[in-house]
Amino acid sequence: MAAMRTSEETAEALRGAFVEAMGRAVTGVTIVATDGPAGRLGQTVSAMCSVSAEPPTLLVCVNRRSPLAAAVAANGWFGVSILAASQTRLSQRFAGRPEDGDEAYAFDPADWHLHGQPVASAASASFVCAVDRVVDSGTHAVLFGTVVEAAAGEATALLYSRRSYGRPALVAAR
Repeated sequence: MAAMRTSEETAEALRGAFVEAMGRAVTGVTIVATDGPAGRLGQTVSAMCSVSAEPPTLLVCVNRRSPLAAAVAANGWFGVSILAASQTRLSQRFAGRPEDGDEAYAFDPADWHLHGQPVASAASASFVCAVDRVVDSGTHAVLFGTVVEAAAGEATALLYSRRSYGRPALVAAR
């Protein structure tokens, strides 16, 4: 007879299944960065979306244990860069997995410019946001930001799914 699972084992099994299933989602790759009295910090995140066009508002999720969450709350501002398909190295650097010769989380001036907040120079799109509110949910801080500046670039966006990078492929409409 099979042993019954404890509630902790059941919760851990659900967590594992959830993480595996969410790995199938296709997300855009973004870097959220902030600069101000609490310091200049940035991190690659996959949970970013628009909330409203009136007023223009974004939502990003950052692990509460990350120094970025506290810095954004203290600085009151953040930049969001939707990375271009050519920016996998930058994504890796700000995910804490730098490639040879890179330093984790380092802001190389060649890759960044300031529009009140740091945004990636060759990004597919970028936004500068004033923090509207922060809501705790599970392990993460959900940051709502009112967009004060937005720019669309020409580059194709970088995508992420199943722990791999990709780029969109156009599908013919029927």
